[in-house]
Amino acid sequence: MTRARPAVPLVVAAFAAVYVIWGSTYLGIRVAIETIPPLAMAGVRFLVAGAILFPAAYLSGDRRGDPITPVHWRSALVIGGLLLFCGNGGVTFAEQHVPSGVTALLVGTVPLWMAVFAHLRGAQRLSRLASLGLVAGFAGVALLLRTGGGGTASPGFYAVALLSPVCWAAGSIYARGARVPRRPLVGVAMEMLCAGVLLCAFAGILGEWGQIHPGRISAVSLFWFAYLVVFGSLVAYTAYVYLLGKVSPRAVSSYAYVNPLVAVLLGWAFLGETVTAGTLVAAGLIVVAVAVMLAGGRRPARSVAGDAAVTEGDAPPHAAAAEAETA
Repeated sequence: MTRARPAVPLVVAAFAAVYVIWGSTYLGIRVAIETIPPLAMAGVRFLVAGAILFPAAYLSGDRRGDPITPVHWRSALVIGGLLLFCGNGGVTFAEQHVPSGVTALLVGTVPLWMAVFAHLRGAQRLSRLASLGLVAGFAGVALLLRTGGGGTASPGFYAVALLSPVCWAAGSIYARGARVPRRPLVGVAMEMLCAGVLLCAFAGILGEWGQIHPGRISAVSLFWFAYLVVFGSLVAYTAYVYLLGKVSPRAVSSYAYVNPLVAVLLGWAFLGETVTAGTLVAAGLIVVAVAVMLAGGRRPARSVAGDAAVTEGDAPPHAAAAEAETA
């Protein structure tokens, strides 16, 4: 299917939104949780964003031809649980002590984990170039973990930060074969609502709700919370889905190696995070590895137990959208 010629200013604005807004969410999370407990903040963020997005997305498009079913909610629970509850929740929890830029670099390894999982499932074979890319990328991760990237967090918090991209990769692969609404933003809103409920429940288990004292929440934390809801979860997602309909998925996927660089720069400029030589080398290795993966360093397998291989460029819009938000 040939795409209609896109309006260049809108495409440029949408790319800017995806690059800058998602790159800045790591900074936003770090400041928001200074006076708001992390999982409670993330849970309310997604509940509010989902409650705003769901009716707007549901009332648009073909409601009769694309009805919401219990199976769709089950898929939303699994995808939202892996991507937003485990993935974003892990990032938010880890950023209490792990520098935001380092967290962004670790999260930027999602395409590497997806390549590993696809290879293990037999859906894709790794080319020699892709294999070298994986080695470089995971060497960068090892360097970050070894040096701490200028942070002083305990190993447990770094483990949580590293687990987040693994969960995003697993959720993204699951989303490709899951039964979801054909309207991407409807599915995204459902995932936000499911994840918001899970995060709020887990925040209760950890006793976070009892730690909230409205008078102690700073205006800066409230500003960044609102920013995460409006821009991080609503504006950027809308821009991303718009781009998927106007340009190639491979072009849109470039956010995966731009966002970490934006996050590192903002963390250094506004949070005073240390950018060591080791961090720069690790960042270079990870960015190059991700670029290799997104440039097509994988070969689809011919047939594996009836499971057709899916490359980045073949991902349906909703599956691609499910892979998008890493902060």
